[in-house]
Amino acid sequence: MNSYFHLKYIFIFLPVLIIIYNFIPKKIKPLVLLIASFIFFYIISGKLIIFIILSSLSIYLAGLLMDKKNKERDRKLSETTKEYKKDVKEKYKSQKKLILVLTIIFNVIFLFIFKYLGFFTTIINDLLSLFKVNYSFRIIKLLAPIGISFYTLEAISYLVDVYNEKVEASKNILKVMLYLTFFPTIMEGPIVKFNDIKDSLYNGSKITYHNFCSGYKRIIFGLFKKYLIVDRLNVFVKLAFDNYLNYSGLTLAIGVIFYTILLYMDFSGTMDIVIGTGEIFDIKIPENFRQPFFSKNISEFWSRWHISLGLWFKNYIFYPVSLSKGVKKLSSNIKKKFGNRVSSLLMGAIALFAVWSLNGLWHGAGFTFIFFGYYHFTLILLGNIFEPYIVKICQKLRVNRENKIYKFLQIIKTCCLVFIGELFFRADTLNTGFGILKRIITKFSFRSFSLEIFTLGLDIKDFIVAFLALVVIFIISILKEKKINIRESLNKKNIVLRWALYYALILAIIVFGAYGAGYAPLDPIYADF
Repeated sequence: MNSYFHLKYIFIFLPVLIIIYNFIPKKIKPLVLLIASFIFFYIISGKLIIFIILSSLSIYLAGLLMDKKNKERDRKLSETTKEYKKDVKEKYKSQKKLILVLTIIFNVIFLFIFKYLGFFTTIINDLLSLFKVNYSFRIIKLLAPIGISFYTLEAISYLVDVYNEKVEASKNILKVMLYLTFFPTIMEGPIVKFNDIKDSLYNGSKITYHNFCSGYKRIIFGLFKKYLIVDRLNVFVKLAFDNYLNYSGLTLAIGVIFYTILLYMDFSGTMDIVIGTGEIFDIKIPENFRQPFFSKNISEFWSRWHISLGLWFKNYIFYPVSLSKGVKKLSSNIKKKFGNRVSSLLMGAIALFAVWSLNGLWHGAGFTFIFFGYYHFTLILLGNIFEPYIVKICQKLRVNRENKIYKFLQIIKTCCLVFIGELFFRADTLNTGFGILKRIITKFSFRSFSLEIFTLGLDIKDFIVAFLALVVIFIISILKEKKINIRESLNKKNIVLRWALYYALILAIIVFGAYGAGYAPLDPIYADF
C-alpha cells in the first residue's frame, strides 16, 4: 500500500466516485458502487482480485442451492403425510449442510493458502527437524488479497444465515458481490451481516448536502487521529520495540502504552473514514468501537472493541459450540456430579476456548497471535470463575462496587491487562515479547527514561501535539460515555462557531500532522487481516 493512502482515498478516489454516482440513474447506482469496489480492490491487490470474484461466485451459487433445497423441502412437506415429515426435513437438512460445509471449506482454503501456509509449513519443518528427518518443505510466502479475513467472515455469515433461513439468498449475483466487496468495509471491516446492510446498500439514494457534510466531518475526524497521533507515536513505538535491549523498563512501558493507543487510534480512525463514507452514500454501517478504555473488565473491553468481530464469534462460534450435542452431553454429565455452576462454567470455557483460538489465529499467522488469543481466554475464564467470590468479598467488606473510585481502579486494572496483551500482539516473536516484559519489570528506571525519552524520534513539540490531540479524543470519549451525541449538539450551535471548529480540525491536520522525514506513514494495521 502506498504512503498517505488515506489522503489519496479521501481527496482523489472518493470525490471522483461521488461526482459520477450523483449524476447517474438510481437503478445503476449499486452497479457503480460495485465497479468502484473492484477498482479499489484492484488498485491495492492487483490480479488477486480473481480470488474474491471466485469466492463471491461460490457464495452466490451456494446460497441459491440452499434456497432451492428449502423450496423443494417445503413442497415435499406439503405433499407428505405427517409420519414422514421428519424424514423429509432431515434429508434436506443434510443436503443443505453438505453445500454449506463444502462452500466454507472452499473459501477457507483460499484464506489458509494466502495467510497461513507459510506459518504451518514452518511448524511442520521444525517438527521434521526435531525428529531428525532430513527433509523440509519449501516455505512459500504469498501476498494476500486485501482484507481477506474480513470478507471470508462476511461470506460465512451469509452462508450460515441462508442455511438457518434467517435470510433469503439473493438471486442477483451483483448484489452478493457488492455486499462482499463494498470498498469502505473490504479493508478493515466492520464485519456486517447481509440483513443489516442490504436495504441501504442497494437503495441507490441520491447524495444530499447533509449526508455529504456529515460524512466528510466524520472522515476528517478519522484523519485527525491518523496524522496527529498514529503516525507520530509510530516513530517512538518502532524504535522502542526494534531496539528494546537498549532501553529501560519505563521507556518500554511507555512504548507499549503508546502502541495500544496507536492501534486504537489507527483502527477507530479508519472506522471513522469507513462510516463517514457510508454516510455520504446514505449506507448504514454499524459502529465498531464504544469507548473500550472505559471498560471495567476484559469481557467488557472486548464487547466494546472491534464489536463486529466479537458479535461474529459470538453468533457463529460461541453459540454453535456451546449448544452442540457433544458439549451439551458433557455439560449434562458434569451437572449431575458437580452441579449447575461447574457445568455452566465448563460449557462456557469450551466455547470460549474455540472462540479465542480462532480469534488469535484470525489476527495473524504467528505464535504471538496465538498467545494473544489464549491470554485473553485465560483472563475471561478466570473472571467468570472468580466473579461470584469477588462479589461476596465486596459485600463482606462493605465495598460499594458502584463507587467511582472502585470503578476507576477497575478501569486501570483492565487497561494494564490490555497493555500486556498488546505488547505480545506487537512483538515480532514470543521471546521478544517476554524479553520486553522482563525489562519493564526488572529494568524500571526514571533516571534512564529522562535520558532516553528524546532519543526515540520525537521532540518536545511532538509530545505536546500528540498529548493535546489525545486530550481532545478523551473529552469526546467522556461525552460519548455520558450518552451525549456530540454531532447533534454541535448542529444546534451557532453556524459560525460550528464551522470554526471544523476548520480548526482541518487546520490542525494540515499544520500539526506528522509529515516529512522521520514520519513514515503507517499503513492501516488491520488491513493485513
